[in-house]
Amino acid sequence: METRWLEDFVSLAETRSFSRSAQLRHVTQPAFSRRIQALEAWAGADLVDRSSYPTRLTPAGKTLLPQALEILGSLQAARNLMRGHQVSSQDMIEFAVPHSLAFTFFPHWVMDLRQRFGAFKSRLVGLNVHDAVMQLTEGSCDLLLAYHHASLPLQINPERYEMLSLGTETLAPYAKADGEGLPLFALPGSAHDRVPFLGYSSGAYLGRLVDLLLKQASGQIYLDPIYETDMAEGLKAMALEGHGVAFLPSSSVRKELRAHRLVPAGPQRGAHERAFEVSMEVRLYRERPELTRHPKPAARALWDFLRTTASQNTSRTHGKTS
Repeated sequence: METRWLEDFVSLAETRSFSRSAQLRHVTQPAFSRRIQALEAWAGADLVDRSSYPTRLTPAGKTLLPQALEILGSLQAARNLMRGHQVSSQDMIEFAVPHSLAFTFFPHWVMDLRQRFGAFKSRLVGLNVHDAVMQLTEGSCDLLLAYHHASLPLQINPERYEMLSLGTETLAPYAKADGEGLPLFALPGSAHDRVPFLGYSSGAYLGRLVDLLLKQASGQIYLDPIYETDMAEGLKAMALEGHGVAFLPSSSVRKELRAHRLVPAGPQRGAHERAFEVSMEVRLYRERPELTRHPKPAARALWDFLRTTASQNTSRTHGKTS
């Protein structure tokens, strides 16, 4: 039995909706349903009455709910006790970062930050988006770095957590270049010549954003899905070998674009814009200082610097446009 099954069950008891809980847990609804079914198989009883709407718990489910809450609370308390024994340096800033940012944006950002802010110690934990958010909400990290798009907001309580915007980057399709510098494959393809598509695994944040982008595109898109993974770097490696088209964050393809190993695979739409592109905001989150469970001077100093820098940049921008 996995503890996330209990977390899923508690979420379902609160929302009374499979689709809503799947969204909050950052998984697809089929995957969420399978995990509830796995918990029921472990318990040996139906826990959810699926014949009613909104969804409600069966008598067995009502019996399990307080037990699940107690188990999860005890596990969290035990974890906090263990963290209390950990010798964690007060000058070590701990980041929770989704894989797509850990390999691409984060290294460049830290290098630039050290030149402006000064040297600092950091520890990075690379996770999927859901687990990275959990690191923040459980008090297991100082800062959370994540993508944001208005259509797919993270479920982070603004009353407890505050946010800084670090800028934006683009998610766009790329493919290996041929001998003339043109993409081996290009969107939108055709019914007789479908584009081999390298996609993200079901439930991945970037994958859900790509799905939304493709659904909103004007005109038919002809794709032949041949490979999927939840990591952008894995898709980039496949694209570099010439397997197909992959949607990748701009920070992950800087070197490859300069070397002309990868090229944009979407049609030109304007002088500086291509079709099938979407802009994402890069955000940094932290627990509000008055509520934080593990205050760390180094993390606070870094946050204050970033907030001041952001305010100065905003002032300069307004000054130029006024």
